[in-house]
Amino acid sequence: MVRAGAAPTPVTYVSVLSACGKGRDLLLGVQVHKRVVESGVLSDLKVDSALVGMYAECADIDSAWRLFEEMEVRNVVCWTSLVSGLARLGQVDRARELFDGMPERDAVSWTAMIDGYVHAARFREALEMFREMQYNNVMADEFTMVSVITACAQLGALEIGEWVRAYMSRQGIRMDLFVGNALIDMYSKCGSVERALDVFNGMHSRDKFTWTAIILGLAVNCHGEEAIDMFHRMIRVSEVPDEVTFIGVLTACTHAGLVDKGKEFFHSMTETYKIAPNVEHYGCIVDLLGRAGKIMEALETIDQMPMTPNSTILGTLLAACRVHGNSEIGESVAERLLALDPENSTAYILLSNMYAKANRWEDVRQLRQAIMEKGIKKEPGCSLIQMNGMIREFVAGDRSHPMSNEIYSKLENIIADLRNVGYFPDVTEVFIEVAEEEKQKVIYWHSEKLAIAFALLSSEPNTVIRIVKNLRMCLDCHNAIKLISRLYGREIVVRDRTRFHHFRHGLCSCKDSW
Repeated sequence: MVRAGAAPTPVTYVSVLSACGKGRDLLLGVQVHKRVVESGVLSDLKVDSALVGMYAECADIDSAWRLFEEMEVRNVVCWTSLVSGLARLGQVDRARELFDGMPERDAVSWTAMIDGYVHAARFREALEMFREMQYNNVMADEFTMVSVITACAQLGALEIGEWVRAYMSRQGIRMDLFVGNALIDMYSKCGSVERALDVFNGMHSRDKFTWTAIILGLAVNCHGEEAIDMFHRMIRVSEVPDEVTFIGVLTACTHAGLVDKGKEFFHSMTETYKIAPNVEHYGCIVDLLGRAGKIMEALETIDQMPMTPNSTILGTLLAACRVHGNSEIGESVAERLLALDPENSTAYILLSNMYAKANRWEDVRQLRQAIMEKGIKKEPGCSLIQMNGMIREFVAGDRSHPMSNEIYSKLENIIADLRNVGYFPDVTEVFIEVAEEEKQKVIYWHSEKLAIAFALLSSEPNTVIRIVKNLRMCLDCHNAIKLISRLYGREIVVRDRTRFHHFRHGLCSCKDSW
């Protein structure tokens, strides 16, 4: 257009600047800005807003802010662009301050702020912002819903997620492809695969992200065979899998114990689909081999990786060494892990458990002494539970809850009931130098046990108890929850850092291997 000698109009500049922003092409955007200045149309409000939006989308917040402050008149578009840009860069508090100062807000403004909280992993604040949006009578759209549903997924807030779906239906908000994919992910991360499948089966159009979401959902919820069948269905409809799809398939093989199938998929990923495996794919293979007791083969896989193994992969193999009692390789792996990450508390825990299992109590004592001398702190356990529309958070030993006295009293009753059927606390993962009785108290007061006691007090019989935990579940909590599910006739779903655990009738879906 420029070469042809045609003079750009403000509409032209708005379109081109929008393209620069969407393409994150800051260099071209700056050149277009220069042409705008030379053309004399800078006083046009839409062009000004487009410039602010371009700089914000290209992460040049300083330039966006400078232009914003120079504007004599501002509209909701330029305010929102700046809020969105700040939020995307992780400056959520600054974005919120700007948002609160907006003279007017529309659905896009609210969605930008909600999305900012989601990307900053501040999911509870994202849901609170959505509630504020409701109070202000601002109509949400499908973009808002994707962010809200994503927050529900991360929090394991199934009740709120269900309410959001009903809200969409009431308000006539279209369930497009992105909303459908978000719902599948949400239901999967809340441990409700049946509802994830209902959404999947009801979708009129699907893309590779839809298929990948349902494959991953089935895989992490211990439906390995079904996940693999879904992958084959995906191939039959000519949808091409990507690297994330294969993480789902390899995870399915891991949880179903399908070692040979896992190797086949890993081979086909590289040979048939020409996807170069990344560190996560190798992590899946190491996990697959480790769970199957093929410790040496898992170690060889790590040594043959084209990239440096990270602490997650080494931790995975160390966990397998603990389960299968291979202290020789376990010590070697722990040494490598601690050289990479000297303050990795998980490495010390796994190594200590491995020594304890082998009755190497002097080594356990020395290891615990080293932990105390180095001042290594274990990350405190935290469990989220949604009950009666409210998300509650429990920390190990927490007494901040208004029902604290009732919760601890209930927990004492639960422990008494468990002891009557043969339960005895496993304190091998307690790293404090105190008497045995005190160690047992530490174990009793783990966050998931507090959350379960609260749930038993606050919910109707037969209600499924759903918990999201920030750490891997300890051996004692796993043993105790299996018994609780049988004694109290409850299904308990725990999503920890490693996987989902579906406890029913005294058994766990992980088959005691996690």
